[in-house]
Amino acid sequence: MLPSWPLLHAGVFALVVLQAFAADTFIAAVYEHAVILPDPTEKPVSHNVALALMNKNMDILEGAIKEAAQQGAHIIVTPEDGIYGWKFTRESIYPYLEDIPDPVVDWIPCTDPSRFGPAPVQERLSCMARNNSIYVVANIGDKKLCNSSDPTCPSDGRYQYNTDVVFDPEGKLVARYHKYNLFIIEKQFDYPKEPEAITFETPFGKFGIFTCFDILFYEPAVVLVSKMQVDTVLFPTAWMNVLPFLTAVEFHSAWAMGMRVNVLAANTHKPSLAMTGSGIYAPDGARAYSYNMKTEDGQLLVAELDAHPCLSPASPPAVSWSSYALNVERFSQNDHDFTGTIFHNQFTFTELTKPEGNLTVCQKDLCCHLTYKMEAKRDDEVYVLGALDGLHVVEGQYYLQICTLLKCKSTDLDTCGQPVETAETKFEMFSLSGTFGTNYVFPEVLYSGVQLAPGEFEVLKDGRLISKRKPTKPVVTVTLFGRWYEKD
Repeated sequence: MLPSWPLLHAGVFALVVLQAFAADTFIAAVYEHAVILPDPTEKPVSHNVALALMNKNMDILEGAIKEAAQQGAHIIVTPEDGIYGWKFTRESIYPYLEDIPDPVVDWIPCTDPSRFGPAPVQERLSCMARNNSIYVVANIGDKKLCNSSDPTCPSDGRYQYNTDVVFDPEGKLVARYHKYNLFIIEKQFDYPKEPEAITFETPFGKFGIFTCFDILFYEPAVVLVSKMQVDTVLFPTAWMNVLPFLTAVEFHSAWAMGMRVNVLAANTHKPSLAMTGSGIYAPDGARAYSYNMKTEDGQLLVAELDAHPCLSPASPPAVSWSSYALNVERFSQNDHDFTGTIFHNQFTFTELTKPEGNLTVCQKDLCCHLTYKMEAKRDDEVYVLGALDGLHVVEGQYYLQICTLLKCKSTDLDTCGQPVETAETKFEMFSLSGTFGTNYVFPEVLYSGVQLAPGEFEVLKDGRLISKRKPTKPVVTVTLFGRWYEKD
């Protein structure tokens, strides 16, 4: 018996409503991969040896991709260096590179693998996406020939790029990004002549992509969010954690909150090099994350995200980062401010000598204000309020303004700023603000054991980072990490 037209119409309408609702969210996955590394050599190995090593890594990635798809994931991000590692010279990495075309060519390597010459890695990644009906994001190496008419052409006649690729659920190449901000040890790669702002559309939002060190710079990271207005950032990385502010999970989560965008961060896993920390982050906090320095195992994370986070009721409001701090009278200042170094930067500190109070510490144009209350003041732990206003010039040049409530490594004030992962002091409340000259500020709260605090803090419209309730774990740091791009 055929259904009546009213029932049929109602059924179709219900299906349309369900499809529309489904498009408002999506399932994301990231995989933190314990990369199988090649033997160190300055001489190139054969292409077959290089491909054998890459296939070993892709075997593991393929298993993670299948598992993610079985859990309903629409997209999975895998790490920077996840297919061949990082122990290379310019010459020794060459056998691992492929010629990656511009995605405008409308190419599915899985079904047409030889269209642009040998491309076994792209073919296999494309088939992983196609066979599992999932977007696959991976990091590989691109090679492009050049000649003497190009004044910037390297002496070996080719450009070599650290490259992210994205394949859609049909296996089609839909995005290619060449890393612009290379880390100091990436001597094997070139950077493109101009930064690339790479985006692509999906049924669940507009996506952008960049790699690792790029996140600390205006181009392409901020451009993608502020000008291209992407909903979600794909972020393959090989991040070496630097406490207290630049551990992967806290900084990438903070960046998602500060930029009000989703971030899918997939890190390589190598505890001996302090490489760990992956996550699925939304503007209102981490949806899933992992930080594991104890084992050598990889980790798959899967979580649901809003497709358009800026439209979500859970999205935090726009913030005027200096509004409160510029209009409040300075809190009391201790007579014994002192200096200390964090990651080669000289901070001005003042000690929290009482179990509760209001403090201000200043450096140059930045004044940081703190209101706090400890559950109890311990004799074996020291906390400080710190301010930094200056240009960082070690592995790159970038201007920072940082306000931080920070646990010192020991009761010796000379240890303030040294790496510390654990704490015992619990706080009843905290409120941190600063007179920032930049609108790009990233809020971080890190608990003992390098644990995040999703849902336990918020940033008010006037720029105060406050505890929403009594913190459930001891605090390592509460930080407002500002990047003043215009002063770089």
